[in-house]
Amino acid sequence: MSSFTSARAEKVTGALLVAGTTSDAGKSMMVAGLCRLLAREGVRVAPFKAQNMSNNSAVTVEGGEIGRAQAMQARAAGLAPSVRFNPVLLKPGSDRTSQLVVRGRVTGTVSAKDYITHRDRLAEVVADELRSLREEFDVVLCEGAGSPAEINLRGTDLANMGLARRAHLPVLVVGDIDRGGVLAHLFGTVAVLHPDDQALIAGFVVNKFRGDPALLAPGLDQLRDLTGRPTYGVIPYSDDLWMDTEDSVSVVAGRVIGRPAPPRGTEGLQVAVLRLPRISNSTDIEALACEPGVAVRWVSEPADVADADVVVLPGTKATVADLEWLHANGLAEPIAAHARAGRPVLGICGGFQMLCRRIDDSVESRAGEVDGLGLVDADIAFAAEKTLRHWTTPLHGYEIHHGQVVRADADDWAGIGVRRGAVFGTHWHGLFDNDAFRRAWLTEAAAAAGRSGFVVAGDVDVSARRDAQLDVMADLLQSHLDVDAVVNLLDAGPPSRPTVTTGLRR
Repeated sequence: MSSFTSARAEKVTGALLVAGTTSDAGKSMMVAGLCRLLAREGVRVAPFKAQNMSNNSAVTVEGGEIGRAQAMQARAAGLAPSVRFNPVLLKPGSDRTSQLVVRGRVTGTVSAKDYITHRDRLAEVVADELRSLREEFDVVLCEGAGSPAEINLRGTDLANMGLARRAHLPVLVVGDIDRGGVLAHLFGTVAVLHPDDQALIAGFVVNKFRGDPALLAPGLDQLRDLTGRPTYGVIPYSDDLWMDTEDSVSVVAGRVIGRPAPPRGTEGLQVAVLRLPRISNSTDIEALACEPGVAVRWVSEPADVADADVVVLPGTKATVADLEWLHANGLAEPIAAHARAGRPVLGICGGFQMLCRRIDDSVESRAGEVDGLGLVDADIAFAAEKTLRHWTTPLHGYEIHHGQVVRADADDWAGIGVRRGAVFGTHWHGLFDNDAFRRAWLTEAAAAAGRSGFVVAGDVDVSARRDAQLDVMADLLQSHLDVDAVVNLLDAGPPSRPTVTTGLRR
């Protein structure tokens, strides 16, 4: 693959769209890697996702809300997160409705059926933000949403071919070979599109490849014969790329998070995190998984809760509905038994709200007053206005929630929440990225769990780990992507490519 140099970087301008054959194909990682690669060479680059559907979000410098992946991509580009990078965010609260966030602020709730009534207004918001970013930055790297092959949604599409057509962007399609069938996915993604959309598809990138590239090469040659489009790179699978995952499809019950290192002491710590149906900000517990001897696992079975040293209830976009799910699946009693035994239970945001005695929700679920788990003597009431707050001193973190603590008869927990013995609750996200705080809490949690042989590491820097991962992404692209060819797309726009009208041909 060609080497990208600082001399070449001086002349880079333009924009392109990275689309995917599926969710979690690698779009976010590729945009982040390209942002870091270009930024390292002095290119002024910004990420952009016109519309995101995710419950993993972050608070911006303006006090708004965007998808966490765009905050990660901004970090890769050396920028603070801004609502400009993700002007439209949909946060699913059920299978059919989502909270609509525009330029960082909640504007209402929409269903899939009535979303088309918002399309023209949102399309103008998207166009304005992209135009503004292109005027300010040398390069804007756009990320698609889901797959452009979802042609049933083409009429309301703002983030895939709808954006590419409107802004005349060249499009790279990323496929995840780890799922199987990647050649069919790549071919089919192009073939189902309208010819005018196909004209913008410049080529492909194969992601998460394991094995001998020579075995894949004949398939890529045939794919080029079938579509008239090259494959710009085959990116190897890397165990180092596990932090800041956005899609819930990667949050699977039974899966261990990250790559657990051996304990520093004689004992490790088993952390069970409930895989809630409407989980949000699942990345909160990644910092715990960075620690040697701490095995963090997604769970959904009562037995997994009973076997754990620490139980975590993470954030959720549907507190009341997910609380009902805990009861329906026999998880509420094992969590309560864990707490009664004096063993650590941690609730974050919606998970914290579940730990309280009463929840009054007339905003999200409109269920009114319901009983919480009662593990913390506090009451929650949902407010119409969402709290969006970014903290920097003495600890850094952020808040995104409608639920407010209206009564608490519990001990203060470090100014960021409440506690009752070994039961801890906070609305803060990103709390455990604070290294000293994380170490102190893990030491206390291990003692409460009876793991006297657990020794916390003193050299884990989570912020540095996040930056190191961004560099890994950039290095993989530098080595395995034809970066010069991709940069040429930025400069020249969509190349001339044929229309795919049939299947196999000689």
